[in-house]
Amino acid sequence: MTMEAPKQIEPKGLPDYLEVLSKSVFQPGMSWRGGEAKWPGITEAFKNFDAEAVAQFTETDVDALANDTRVIRNRRKLDATVHNAQQMVELEREHGSFKAYLGSHGDFEETVKDLRKRFKFVGDMGAYHFLYVVGEDVPSYVDWCVSRGRTPHIPG
Repeated sequence: MTMEAPKQIEPKGLPDYLEVLSKSVFQPGMSWRGGEAKWPGITEAFKNFDAEAVAQFTETDVDALANDTRVIRNRRKLDATVHNAQQMVELEREHGSFKAYLGSHGDFEETVKDLRKRFKFVGDMGAYHFLYVVGEDVPSYVDWCVSRGRTPHIPG
């Protein structure tokens, strides 16, 4: 089985950014197939990733999600998605667009550092995946792995 690079998108607004970031949040710890099977329910539960709407979710809303069989019911990841939506809305207001925020750091490493500081459940690999999928400049996967002392997993 060959593994392909994730499909890149051209984000049209915050919902696209929030969905891609949320995939990076929910994916760790489960199979891609499992995550993809739950994704339609997650999308519906998070109002098609309308960041403004998700940013307004209350503890009661998250409690309901934690009991919703359509979603991955990891409370910390559900809370993180709400927090991340709040951050995105704030950064878009501050920078005029989320894309402008991403471009405000000068280079890939600074962008990753800031993403990891501001967003919950976003580690090094999640930040790389997010930036790659939304079409930001990232080093090649092999170069990125080498820079972190990792062995690239390249199917062959």
